[in-house]
Amino acid sequence: MVAAMPPRDVAIIGAELDLGAGRRGVDMGPSAIRYAGLGDRISAIGITVTDLGNVDAALPETVAAGSERARFLAEIKAACERIADQVARAADEGLVPLVLGGDHSIALGTVGGMAHRSGAGGALWFDAHGDLNTPETTPSGNVHGMPLAAVLGRATDGFQSDAWPLPALDPTRVSLIGVRSLDEGERRVVRELGLAVFTMSEIDRRGVEEVVREALARAEGAAFVHVSLDMDVVDPDVAPGVGTPVRGGLSYREAHLAMELVSESGLLDSMEIVEVNPILDRMNETAALAVELAASALGARIL
Repeated sequence: MVAAMPPRDVAIIGAELDLGAGRRGVDMGPSAIRYAGLGDRISAIGITVTDLGNVDAALPETVAAGSERARFLAEIKAACERIADQVARAADEGLVPLVLGGDHSIALGTVGGMAHRSGAGGALWFDAHGDLNTPETTPSGNVHGMPLAAVLGRATDGFQSDAWPLPALDPTRVSLIGVRSLDEGERRVVRELGLAVFTMSEIDRRGVEEVVREALARAEGAAFVHVSLDMDVVDPDVAPGVGTPVRGGLSYREAHLAMELVSESGLLDSMEIVEVNPILDRMNETAALAVELAASALGARIL
């Protein structure tokens, strides 16, 4: 049995943001995850939890969408600047920021806040999708399909801010894990940057342990290591409450093993859990799984 690293205390930050998504409901994700017992579950590991509440975010009904190539970008960036500030403050206090989405556009704030204090970092990006579109390549105009491109410095127009440097991630230290849906523009970015992309087909062939260990080795030594967990990386039979489900994702045990390996590495500096949509869920099942996976990433073990 591999010994887990000593746990670090955690700051929970809620991001009730659904401006980046095409379907409503992910703004209720932070409440659903908290309701599923996140604080108590993490505390049971022996970790002190500080819940910083939720950052303010605009409602789609109250603001103009702006450009159809990047809908609500100004309001998303404003919310992400508030997230970045909270994340940087928590990290300065020696806490692991755990940001609860909300749609995946919040990653601009989470990663941006870490990069503001430490420089460009590394990431394990667990997602069914690439999140590598830009306003020029997007088929939808939804910003939750752009955050990885943005933090890699590929989608700069409108994404710049004094709250974060761009690029905020070093592409040589980034791995995209669990992918099974990429647009053509995203494939071009992968080729141009030489990103490590581990599709579900590769995970089927090699196994999740080998893939995640390789991703961790790639990230090791970065200014910070971030884990971005989009719940749609898990198969929708196990995690139905997501806005853009894609069949053939990680199993329940594969997802847990991936997070356990993250914990055992001792590399985790920040984490976000995104795209939990209670409207589409079954009995808060996806939020409950999010709690379990967060606990595994932070050190929960059977023995």
